[in-house]
Amino acid sequence: MNPLVSIIILNWNGWQDTLECLESIYQITYPNYQVILVDNHSQDQSLEKIREYCQGKITPTESKFHTYNPENKPIKIHELTNQETENKTKQTETNKTETPNNHLTLIKNDKNYGFAQGNNIAIKYTQKTHHPDYILLLNNDTVVNPKFLTEMVKVAESDEEVGIVGGKLLNAFNPQIIDSTGHVVSWGRIIDRGHGEVDKGQYDHELGVMGAMAACALYKKEMLRDTGLLDTSYVTLGEDADLSWRAHNLGWKALYTPDAIVYHKRGRSITKKSVIPKMTVLSLKNTAKYVIRYGNFHDKILFLLLMTKEGLFVLAGSLMGRNETDRSEYFNTLMESYLKIFKSF
Repeated sequence: MNPLVSIIILNWNGWQDTLECLESIYQITYPNYQVILVDNHSQDQSLEKIREYCQGKITPTESKFHTYNPENKPIKIHELTNQETENKTKQTETNKTETPNNHLTLIKNDKNYGFAQGNNIAIKYTQKTHHPDYILLLNNDTVVNPKFLTEMVKVAESDEEVGIVGGKLLNAFNPQIIDSTGHVVSWGRIIDRGHGEVDKGQYDHELGVMGAMAACALYKKEMLRDTGLLDTSYVTLGEDADLSWRAHNLGWKALYTPDAIVYHKRGRSITKKSVIPKMTVLSLKNTAKYVIRYGNFHDKILFLLLMTKEGLFVLAGSLMGRNETDRSEYFNTLMESYLKIFKSF
């Protein structure tokens, strides 16, 4: 019997990417999964376009990773609001005759709850209605290989102490470039191993890691009961790193499998020129938060050194007009982070 996997995808004003992602999901080989799409109060045509796609009225933008399959349309949609998810106590939207590739649960949030809370709404809902064995968080700007979930579940089932499984994430715009091969600790904070490197097979072996980037991360139900869900205080950036380190400190293993291939259009919403300055400040603040929470003395010392180096680089770049970071805001965040780390000793 294949374990049940709830695949949760969060959409916010990105229906074009979401449709390509959904099309790849409905072509995977794993037989026992369900798709839950959470719309974080999009202000574009997301809801309308998602409905039209499921009805077979429109096709996603042509993808270099898969061919559109009209045979599995229409896809039945079960729509509910985030308020309604709180009142759901039993599974009512599917029946035994429905299969994963003809059903979609669409949760319509009444506002943009951010990444952490947006996903948590769906996790809580599926935990009490479907009781899945695994939760898979998947970014809407990803495209998956048909065998990716089969490989991830196989690795997860290999050891009851494995709580997190991640795959090989490649840059969707240039698949020869690695996006992530798992969370590891470097200079006191969590990074995506291999990010930006040319894929030469250097990570083509299964390996224990700290965790997985939530762009594609498989979480075991028992682990989530132990760790709790994503920390909503982050809003965006660092939630997955916090969860990875939290799980690690509680004794859960995390494994990386190179056979689960996912293509990622990293940071579609957070790398826009207009938001990069805010993300620079937020990244510093959030990274310091989880290092303080979970890092040991050695981690904190290393992160202090890294923070000094990077802080000077950002401030100097701002003074020379090379970036648009608010110097005052960044400097204040830097000083606050120093103070909190020293207090944590």
